[in-house]
Amino acid sequence: MIVRSSVPTSRGRRTRAALLQAGREAFEEHGYDAVRIDDVCGRARVSHGTFYTYFDSKEALFGEVAAAVVGEMFAASVVGAAAAPDDPYARIEAANRLYLRAWAANSRLVRMVEQAATSEERFGRLLLELREVFVRRGAEGLKRLQEQGLADPELDPRLTAVMLGGMVEHFAHVWLDLGERAGEQVAVDHLTRLWARAIGLTRASGSPEEGA
Repeated sequence: MIVRSSVPTSRGRRTRAALLQAGREAFEEHGYDAVRIDDVCGRARVSHGTFYTYFDSKEALFGEVAAAVVGEMFAASVVGAAAAPDDPYARIEAANRLYLRAWAANSRLVRMVEQAATSEERFGRLLLELREVFVRRGAEGLKRLQEQGLADPELDPRLTAVMLGGMVEHFAHVWLDLGERAGEQVAVDHLTRLWARAIGLTRASGSPEEGA
């Protein structure tokens, strides 16, 4: 019987992190089904027994890798306060650019999570969590623009964020995973124009230097 300490040592934390990194690399390169625990152990340079000190199964390892990806995608797509704080159009543009880059860095694993979600509820919850943080952020941003008189006041903020967020997510998949040909700047420009026009925001209304 394996007894696990509730307070991991620094060495234990390093070993666990190495297993997570090795698992992520293996899943990205070979896909979930093709990866064996021995493959992960070989990459992390640990024994088979050591793996089970930290994870009960390959499924448990993949669950933690997937959760990390969700967190990374959200963190990587946060538009900082310094990014054109008084220019809502530029903030939408920055958010779209960061999202596409976050997707590019994690798309293979996101697709694996989507596939796993068809058979395991916890992965479905992870996907909903990922989408929810983007939806909530988009809805809050639209509410602020409506309060400022810069966006269509008749739009439902949450529904609008769900629909426009779906547009960006689907484009990211078609562009990065299926090979639609477009440069990043062109892609970001088109997504931003469509998003802004859908909510009634223009460069003139959002950018003082381009106003009347």
